[in-house]
Order: sequence, then structure tokens, then C-alpha cells
Amino acid sequence: QVQLVESGGGLVQAGGSLRLSCAASRSTFLFNVMGWYRQAPGKQRELVATMSSGSTKNYADSAKGRFTISRANAKNAVYLQMNSLTPEDTAVYYCNANADWGDYWGQGTQVTVSS
Repeated sequence: QVQLVESGGGLVQAGGSLRLSCAASRSTFLFNVMGWYRQAPGKQRELVATMSSGSTKNYADSAKGRFTISRANAKNAVYLQMNSLTPEDTAVYYCNANADWGDYWGQGTQVTVSS
């Protein structure tokens, strides 16, 4: 079974930075797309950024210019560098990995940005 494990969340002040990491275990194939989603309390889960195995990137408008997604295909890992964080970025961040037959999700990591 494939497992996605996130790390790097935490509490930061507004204007600070965090780097989220996600690694897939027990995987013998390369995911088509890996990325990050987030969900704030009372709100729907939303896309933050994705990256294909061929390095095509997609960002939410709110993330452009502040967040950078990257992948290490040989490690089946995906990362999200988050800069200039604001309280509006506070959410649980979930790693996602897409295969031809469906999606896998991590357990989520909490990001809290204080004023």
C-alpha cells in the first residue's frame, strides 16, 4: 500500500516561511501529478499547487509569487516552499498524489500563521 507522509507544518508569524515535505512510501511507480491542497475550518478543501512528473506547475492565484512547488521524482517526494505567509494561509495542508487509477492523500499537517 502507498503511504503519503507530510511534515514541516507549524506555527509562524506573519511574513515568515515554512517548507512542507511529502514523501511516498511503498511506491514502485511514478505519480502523474503530485501537489498540495489545504482546508481551513468551515471551508472547502482547495488546491494550492500541483506539479506533474514532466515538471508542469499549477498554482492557485493566492499562492503565485509566494509559494514554490518542487518534486524529487526519484524519491517520489513533493515539497512546498511557502514565503510571506499571512493568517489567511492558516489551514491543514494535505499532500496529494495522482495515479492513473486514482488519488492518494496524506494525513495533513497544520499550518498556523499568527498576526
